[in-house]
Amino acid sequence: MLTAIVGINWGDEGKGRMVDLLSADYDVICRYQGGNNAGHTVINDKGKFILNLLPSGILRDNVVNVMGCGMVIDLEHLYGELETLRSKGIRITPDKLKISDKAFICMPYHKQQDILEEERLGDKKYGSTRRGIAPVYGDKYMKKGIRMMDLLEPETLKDKLANILEWKDIILSGYGQIRLSLESIYEWLIEYGKPLMPYITDTSAYLYKAVQENKNILFEAQLGALRDIDYGIYPYTTSSQTLAAYATTGAGIPGIKLDNVVGVMKAYSTCVGEGPFVAELFGDEAKALREAGAEYGAATGRPRRVGGFDVPASRYGVKVQGADFIALTKLDVLAYMDKIPVCVAYEIDGKRCEEFPVGDRLMRAKPVYEYMEGFKTDISGCRKPEDLPDAARKYIEFIEKAVGCPIRYVSVGPGRDDYIEMR
Repeated sequence: MLTAIVGINWGDEGKGRMVDLLSADYDVICRYQGGNNAGHTVINDKGKFILNLLPSGILRDNVVNVMGCGMVIDLEHLYGELETLRSKGIRITPDKLKISDKAFICMPYHKQQDILEEERLGDKKYGSTRRGIAPVYGDKYMKKGIRMMDLLEPETLKDKLANILEWKDIILSGYGQIRLSLESIYEWLIEYGKPLMPYITDTSAYLYKAVQENKNILFEAQLGALRDIDYGIYPYTTSSQTLAAYATTGAGIPGIKLDNVVGVMKAYSTCVGEGPFVAELFGDEAKALREAGAEYGAATGRPRRVGGFDVPASRYGVKVQGADFIALTKLDVLAYMDKIPVCVAYEIDGKRCEEFPVGDRLMRAKPVYEYMEGFKTDISGCRKPEDLPDAARKYIEFIEKAVGCPIRYVSVGPGRDDYIEMR
């Protein structure tokens, strides 16, 4: 079985907890895109963990974790993430973690460039996490990147780096920056790259073999459909493909097809960063929802923007992700509400719009809200559909019909076992 777990909305949907839950049935977990610009929060019997780069299956002893060629890897951050897990008793060996030799390295100057550009943009900034993601992907397509495999060839690594720095100095001089130090950046590569060398391998060969052996592989995405570089709310997106269609390509086995796609979305809407967020709530209503859901970014700690469930955005996300079924997270958070707000459509230039628009039309969209009956009771102990109050079941059924995709899982708490299987 080859399955992708992907976000339906803006990210922060709870994909990490779903990967952690479903990974019990899989042999391999593979992250296939992105860097350390988003976090997956996992709570299980081993504790609470925030993972930025490592696949969420790293917390299971019998699962092989792969960091695919579509990722961009900050060596220093990954080293720190591994050390943090080890300090909490998580065993990590080259048999358990495999890093693609084709993945690109997010360098210190990428973070520097990211910060400088956001500062230059001022009020027009894109809401970057300032972790170098856009610059490193830009360099990848400019063919001026350093890959993980280059760490294994120290005799040519320094020459490659010197050639890139000559070009990078031209760019950074426009921001008034002094020349980059070849020696200090090379030392950074060696200091943080050397401990990772045992994990670097041809993960494409490993994954192709795993497919031939009929192993179950779970492909883990970062962020959500609306942050995809091509199909998201450009330019307020990430710099990689967050869609399930890219899963096997970003993993390193582009000729292989998925068997199914699990789309993850919250029972309400959240968004970190800039850009259009039509369903956004404000004032006391937003504050209450943010506090009830503890809505702060796992990677940055930034308060998330919040809103009611967004039907047009979620229906669009389901479509572009090709979701076969849905995992609905954080339903329990809505227990305090007398009436549950749902954005059922947009108003654009005085006209009702039920489809998700793109470009400038999205910037002019206003929410059309309707309210559903609240269930006003703690549902964290529910483990079967019939345990849920009628109003909660009706809310689930409404969302299922609105987005046109069956809901299989509903989470009612942050723990690994705090969920209901609807089908």
